[in-house]
Amino acid sequence: MDKELLSILVCPVSKAPLTYDPEAQELVCRASGLAYPIRDGIPVMLETEARQLDSDEKLK
Repeated sequence: MDKELLSILVCPVSKAPLTYDPEAQELVCRASGLAYPIRDGIPVMLETEARQLDSDEKLK
């Protein structure tokens, strides 16, 4: 994930900053509790495509 791109992307739901999870290939927003997938190197920033974080993931 390009660091410059990551610095300008925000969660479309909460407008909070995102963190990159390289193992899961996701951009994670703790504020909204959503993880957005990265497919073929492109972040899919749609709420309908996001995965809900479980309670343990929200605490990390």
